[in-house]
Amino acid sequence: MDARDEHIVVTPDVAGGKPRIAGHRITVQNIVIWHERFGLSADEITTEYGLSLAEVYAALAYYYDHREAIDAAIRADEEFIRGLRQRIPSKLKIPHRG
Repeated sequence: MDARDEHIVVTPDVAGGKPRIAGHRITVQNIVIWHERFGLSADEITTEYGLSLAEVYAALAYYYDHREAIDAAIRADEEFIRGLRQRIPSKLKIPHRG
């Protein structure tokens, strides 16, 4: 059995069916964003989110094995958020300076 098999699960009705850490709602996609884009180390992720190093490294290994699909999901989520921001005005009033 691959270590990822015990740490990474896909459940259709949890976290939108995205691969996630077993026993958590934290997705592989979350781990990737925290590590690759925000620059958090594996140790920082474990401390901040209550995961083991094995879980974090299993998520990263899963990502590298499924990089195209997960990168596509990240892009789709970013596009969805951009669309929401364009359609729904901010409720924050930012004073004009000038």
